[in-house]
Amino acid sequence: MRHIWLCAIFCLYGLYANGQFFSLKDNRKSVDIPFKFLRNLVIIQLNINNKGPYNFVLDTGVGLMIITDSSLADSINIAGTRKIKLIGLGDDEEASEAIVTPALNVDIHGLISNGVSAAILKTDIFNLSGYTGVPVHGLIGYDFFNSLAVKINFNDSILTVYPPGKAKLFKKSQRVPITIEDNKPYLQAYITMPDGSRVLNKLIVDLGAGHPVSLESSAKKYGNLLNKIPANLGIALNGPIFGYIGRIKEVEIGKYKLKDVIASFPDENYEQRTNIPRDGNIGAGILKKFNLLFDYSNNALYLKPNNNFKAPFEHDMSGIEYYLTGNDLSHMIITRVAPDSPADEIGLLRGDEIVSINFKPIAKMTAGEIDNIFKTPGRSLLLEIFHDGKHERVVINLRRRI
Repeated sequence: MRHIWLCAIFCLYGLYANGQFFSLKDNRKSVDIPFKFLRNLVIIQLNINNKGPYNFVLDTGVGLMIITDSSLADSINIAGTRKIKLIGLGDDEEASEAIVTPALNVDIHGLISNGVSAAILKTDIFNLSGYTGVPVHGLIGYDFFNSLAVKINFNDSILTVYPPGKAKLFKKSQRVPITIEDNKPYLQAYITMPDGSRVLNKLIVDLGAGHPVSLESSAKKYGNLLNKIPANLGIALNGPIFGYIGRIKEVEIGKYKLKDVIASFPDENYEQRTNIPRDGNIGAGILKKFNLLFDYSNNALYLKPNNNFKAPFEHDMSGIEYYLTGNDLSHMIITRVAPDSPADEIGLLRGDEIVSINFKPIAKMTAGEIDNIFKTPGRSLLLEIFHDGKHERVVINLRRRI
């Protein structure tokens, strides 16, 4: 199943202004902010110019705040915008166009914004609403993390934010040094491949990437994996990022070692436009195994293993990629069927609608429930499919593909 890949595709050179930040209201020492964790994305609610609430993905890989739902431009009553072209992959003019807003009143629970502007995409190429199953209106990153010390507790789905440098640390957590370059956090991690080779990597800490780890220039640096599958790894400004997925022996961050990790390897012709040399990124597939504290002011990321730390890394076992659509996001449409996968073997096609799984209507399931079902090895599922104008029932036998 495709992981959303948002990091580093917004290279808004020359647009970032000083004085864009958040602070705590009434000189509070801390503020708790609830979040939803959907398909490995952290989603918070906020208001803009006294309108909302709107759902925004919290993403350390994003610099300027991004509004993906262009209809908000009218809803939030903005004026004085200017057009820009976002730098990403390729030269798709339509997908790359955006407008930059003047300073907005961004109201997050317990916080005050100052001078925070945004880029509004002309076309919502990411379809985060269809990906998560809830309306998503944009992404927020550097302004938030650079202004505050941000604690993320995945056990309780609570963010706790503090003034910079004044956070209450997790007990028995480990400090991992980070650098902030081009408005993004980087760390050093050792990657051990199946052949035992161990390489130090510079990786973006990317809360907006759903995969565990992505390694670029893999063929030259890491050699060939013994077992891998072709995959659609995510989406960029001009379309899908293709490559393959395999398992690596170990990822070592500080004193923590994660075994048998699923890794993404973009195609060699993948060109990420960036000023900062790097080897890839660590995504939420790994980050969610820890409770986190980002403290940009002290160049620190604190890690404490949580209840999910020992859970094995699993990939989709059906071969189905999908999005949710309709007014209530309750229709599940297949966007891709992986070759030689269980879904391919029973004849499922792009454009088919899955109406129910084991007699449970999709309308009564979340995207997370669906993903968890599709990650269960050896399970047989009865799918009700709407195909070519008629309903059919088929049995799919899940199996581990990687």
